[in-house]
Amino acid sequence: MLDLPKRKLGRTGLDVTVLGFGAMELRGTAGGVRGGRQLAPGQAEKVLNGVLDAGINFIDTSIDYGDSEELIGSFISHRRNEYFLASKCGCIVDPATAPPGARHLYTRKNVMDGVNQSLKRLKTDHLDLVQFHNVSSRQEAEKEGALQALLDLKREGKVRFIGASSSLPGVGELIAMGVFDAFQVPYSALEREHEAAITQAARAGAGTVIRGGVARGEPGHGLAEENRWKLWDRAGLSDLLDGVTPMEFLLRFTISHPDLHTTIVGTMNPEHLAQNITAARKGPLPAAVYNEAKRRLAAGGAAPA
Repeated sequence: MLDLPKRKLGRTGLDVTVLGFGAMELRGTAGGVRGGRQLAPGQAEKVLNGVLDAGINFIDTSIDYGDSEELIGSFISHRRNEYFLASKCGCIVDPATAPPGARHLYTRKNVMDGVNQSLKRLKTDHLDLVQFHNVSSRQEAEKEGALQALLDLKREGKVRFIGASSSLPGVGELIAMGVFDAFQVPYSALEREHEAAITQAARAGAGTVIRGGVARGEPGHGLAEENRWKLWDRAGLSDLLDGVTPMEFLLRFTISHPDLHTTIVGTMNPEHLAQNITAARKGPLPAAVYNEAKRRLAAGGAAPA
């Protein structure tokens, strides 16, 4: 059996599998968490251990993801030396302290409280990467001592590296700060806007973590957006499949980006996990297919920003 390929996560020096696991799908339904689905008994345990058994060594979660952190802590904390663990901060820990309707709160206290809560839930003494969740600008990251709090946690050893989960237009400004060790941005064949930003981050020495690498699911599922799949049809990508599934094609297109270090793909289905692992083991698309796909996508209206 082929091992999953690994790439260096920028200046962190961490050798991460090109296929990571995004644990948002394990958020469940407790507390009215957005978009969550009911997990069957034993399902999370099976999926999480299956992730590690397959050799995936990068797991991304968040305070915002319902039961996700606690499930990771319950079922695989005893295997902590087998994976790098990333979570997020700026997520609201105490709703009583947040402005009405706010989804994130970038303050020193909220960052500190959030990371300490994550450590407890995940049953670990350190997080390999903590990312500001959906931060949009340098001003937002620095206000009220939020960034300094994260740097202090890094000095204390509770956090090894710091990052930002962000998007255009603000991600370029955050990269230019030179303080973040990694960036998480959305990207796939059907969502190419951040193609250049991935390269910008990597050239600055930062690690790159890609979310949405399989276009956020199949049509009609979860976060999948119909217009993305209309682009698939306009670009005629089905003509390039050569016997592989659209999901495999999309995943391998994503990992074909030369400056991608890992892409986090989530699932609560062990069968889908196995399919993703098989696809990732095949590596990038053949160069001719990759280049033709990019040409067709550009002609269809999906040139990178």
